Amino acid sequence: MPLVQAELHRIARRCMHGERAGHSLQATALVNEAYLRLVDAQRVRWQDRSHFLAMSARLMRRVLVDHARARGYQKRGGAAVRVTLVEAIGGSDERPHDLVALDEALNALAKLDLRKSRVVELRFFGGLTAEETAHELGVSSDTVLRDWKLAKAWLLRELERGDRA
Repeated sequence: MPLVQAELHRIARRCMHGERAGHSLQATALVNEAYLRLVDAQRVRWQDRSHFLAMSARLMRRVLVDHARARGYQKRGGAAVRVTLVEAIGGSDERPHDLVALDEALNALAKLDLRKSRVVELRFFGGLTAEETAHELGVSSDTVLRDWKLAKAWLLRELERGDRA
């Protein structure tokens, strides 16, 4: 754990970057919560460092989504947890999307194309490079970059569609 602690904090800060001011979770608490969930994952066969970091990023995303749902926020609107997706999907900074809506869109994308969903999860939430993501998924960097581009466009369309609903 000490060998990857700095990396886990970097992932947590990235996950927390778009959160609302005054969020009750801090990056360290997010790392700790994810660690507790990792300890419970006894059947996981860790392949390498990037596999561990990818799983950590996924768990941090789950912690934030669970936290948002536990707070009783509605699907869209209100004081829901906000995530700015400007860097990730090239959208406008004027309308940030809530984390629950993003999670639902990622789950819908996973049903259509699991690999593209994993690419978004690893790159956006995990902060992995295209090369690290390619290694984790067992594909080429070019494939990751193509998936990244298509997934960003698909997610942006889904989130904008949800804003109009």
